[in-house]
Amino acid sequence: MIRRATPDDLNRIAEIEVFNYRLKFYPIFLDDGFYFGELQVPNVARRYADSLEDLRVWDDGVVKGFILVQDGEVKKLFVEPVLQGQGIGTRLLEYAVEHLSAKTLWALNKNTGAIRFYQRHGFRLTDESRLEDGTSEYLVRMEQ
Repeated sequence: MIRRATPDDLNRIAEIEVFNYRLKFYPIFLDDGFYFGELQVPNVARRYADSLEDLRVWDDGVVKGFILVQDGEVKKLFVEPVLQGQGIGTRLLEYAVEHLSAKTLWALNKNTGAIRFYQRHGFRLTDESRLEDGTSEYLVRMEQ
C-alpha cells in the first residue's frame, strides 16, 4: 500500500496538500493571495516533480496520503482530509521512520493536532523554534 510516487501521482499529491493547507492553515494565516491564488494544484504538482525519489504514497487503488522525507527529515505528511483518522498517516510515518530514516520534522506551533499526532508516534518537542518564512508564526522542531 505504500510505494514510491510516480509522475502520474503528482496531481493527486498536490490536491491532497492544497485541501489540507486550506483547511488547516488558511484560518491561521488568512492569506487569500497565497491560499486561493498561488496555492493551486498545477503549481504544487510542478514543485514535487523533482522530489519523486523522496515521496511515498499510500495507494490502495486511490492515492489517499503521502509523505516526503529528505535527509532524515519529514518535510510533508498529509492524508486526504475526509480519510483522516483511519491510520493512513500513522502507517506513512512508521514507514518513513523504519525505511527512510526519518528522525526529525518541523511543525507549526499552532497545529496542536499535528504535534499530538507526532508525539503519539515517538517524536518529542525540542527547544528549537523558528519563524515560518514570511510570517509571524513559529515552527517547532521535533525529533525521535
